[in-house]
Amino acid sequence: MRSKNMWTLSGFSDEISQDLETQCAHARSLGLDYIEFRSAWDTNVLDLDDQQLERAVEIMDRHGIKVSSIGSPIGKIGIHDPIDPHLERAQHAVEVARVFGAPYVRIFSFFMPDGDDPDDHRDEVITRMRALADVAEEGRVTFLHENEKKIYGDIPRRCVDIFESVDSPRLKAAWDSANFVQCGIRPFSEGYEQIRPHLEYVQVKDAHLSDGEVVVTGDGDGELRETLAALAGDGFDGFFSLEPHLSVTHELGGFSGPDLFTEAHAAFTGLLNEQGIQYR
Repeated sequence: MRSKNMWTLSGFSDEISQDLETQCAHARSLGLDYIEFRSAWDTNVLDLDDQQLERAVEIMDRHGIKVSSIGSPIGKIGIHDPIDPHLERAQHAVEVARVFGAPYVRIFSFFMPDGDDPDDHRDEVITRMRALADVAEEGRVTFLHENEKKIYGDIPRRCVDIFESVDSPRLKAAWDSANFVQCGIRPFSEGYEQIRPHLEYVQVKDAHLSDGEVVVTGDGDGELRETLAALAGDGFDGFFSLEPHLSVTHELGGFSGPDLFTEAHAAFTGLLNEQGIQYR
């Protein structure tokens, strides 16, 4: 099956190295024109100072690299943590996105207290997500909600609740198959139809249902082949961001190293070639 449009590959380049020069050089060696900018020089993108941001722009320009999304940690706080300082941080994320000309900022829907039913915190989550959507609307940047583990929007039903309840053109879905798998969900079978109307960005990662282990794309239970075929069939035209997590995984991200990142790129492009899907 051939996609009606050209898909664009990107990736969390800090999984290659914490040195931005190395990130960009390796991304270019794989033919990537875009990266998802999460961190550099052991510093989260939202904590880079003005001089570091200027240096980052210079490095990316020199390598011909653009930014598909700011891989921010917005929303990775507890549901009871103060929200006002976090909204200020979200506004800063919009400013950082502008620096790099990025159309998207990745966000999350707040960690739930251990042992609590996430549905008990639903109203507060929606209030906070509406406030974040206001920031996105004012800044004319689209916030992408990622279905992370242990947050409110960790399963398809609650993800859809967020999108439908907030109802903002500036709040869309970033689809992560591996995270759904690690929540016991078969992503395509149990989530695709519900989330597709809101889906604007795909993060490429796979995992096993049996133990949650992250594996090379196509080797797990993330139903990547079915998802890719469906997206190609309905004309999806957007970014696919490699987030392999093949070496280290932690609450704020992961790491693969150059060799494993290359392996992840080869595995995913292999799936695209297998299905005759065009990409750049």
